[in-house]
Amino acid sequence: MFTVVDLFSGAGGMSCGFQRHPDFAVVGAADAEVGKPSAGPGSLGCNASFARNIGLVPLLVDLGTIAPEELRDRLGLGGDPDVLSACAPCTGFSRTLARNHVVDDVRNSLVTRVGAFARVLRPQVIVMENARELLMGRFSEHFAALRADLEAQGYCVSARVRFLSDFGLPQRRERALVVAARGDAPRSLDALWDGLAVPREATHVRRAIGALGDGEDPMHVAPKLTITNRERLRAIPRDGGSWYDLLDRPELLTPAMRRRAARNDFGSHPDIYGRLAWDRPAPTIKRECGHVGNGRYAHPEHDRLCTVRELALLQGFPADYVFAASSLANLYRHVGDAVPPLIAHQIAALTSWTLAGRRPEPSEMILEGCSLRAEDIIEA
Repeated sequence: MFTVVDLFSGAGGMSCGFQRHPDFAVVGAADAEVGKPSAGPGSLGCNASFARNIGLVPLLVDLGTIAPEELRDRLGLGGDPDVLSACAPCTGFSRTLARNHVVDDVRNSLVTRVGAFARVLRPQVIVMENARELLMGRFSEHFAALRADLEAQGYCVSARVRFLSDFGLPQRRERALVVAARGDAPRSLDALWDGLAVPREATHVRRAIGALGDGEDPMHVAPKLTITNRERLRAIPRDGGSWYDLLDRPELLTPAMRRRAARNDFGSHPDIYGRLAWDRPAPTIKRECGHVGNGRYAHPEHDRLCTVRELALLQGFPADYVFAASSLANLYRHVGDAVPPLIAHQIAALTSWTLAGRRPEPSEMILEGCSLRAEDIIEA
């Protein structure tokens, strides 16, 4: 069995994909649990979600300052791990924050730190998932520096930007996927999916959450809306409507909506207070997905925010994953921050192919409990 260490482990999205693959065991993890930058380490509480599902308590450490040798010692590893997952925070790269076009966020330097951890931990394979701007944004020099470092250590690096809906995620999520392997050129998810495809309906919101009933799932919960927000949602058309459908109801517009409407400047802004559409993938689910005013996170039919469980299913978590946090807002952040386990499981299958030399069968790419099914993988 191959061993995995997960840095920037969050609520366990990447580890879930590997841990539920028969060829892997997660043996170490670390995360600083930072919620909002102003809140400081430990405020996010994501290590509790990780421990609840993966069965291992991550180290609560600042990966920006801890010496790699100290990290190795505190992880207590019996030897070098086979796989290092290092999905540094994407917030500083994402184009959705206007300041990221001009200010190099201090968290972006965490990407280059991965080279130092690799030098000490000496994994055979390194995997990363991040915002597309990691590879093509204004501050992509952080990844360029990491790539040069890894290549100097003897790794061959594959880095590509892909829409994850192409691989069966019920979400149009554009991400940078990085795989580095010692020696031979690593394979990518494109190689895993060579000759294969997914029908559109398998990536629709309807498939992921359409059959979800009320039940007693403690994760199937959403915050109460203010009276004004409840009125807004009631006025927004079902199945894909958004705030621009309120232009004839000026009393329901926020000041920001009024200003944009006056300029006829909608941009990506129509997604706020938006409803999901049943027969399309969800838009990108982000860390602050716990409020209807932060994106298209309202239910297609019901006048409410999607529940934690609904957004988790759209994020590719299996239906039995249980999140743990001291606040409902942090539960949503655990979901929005995560690497989609549905995709992580495919990365695990790809990594097994790299390490063991056997191409997986399509059925081995399926994470049980997610919306993608074995019969959805068809010939291209």
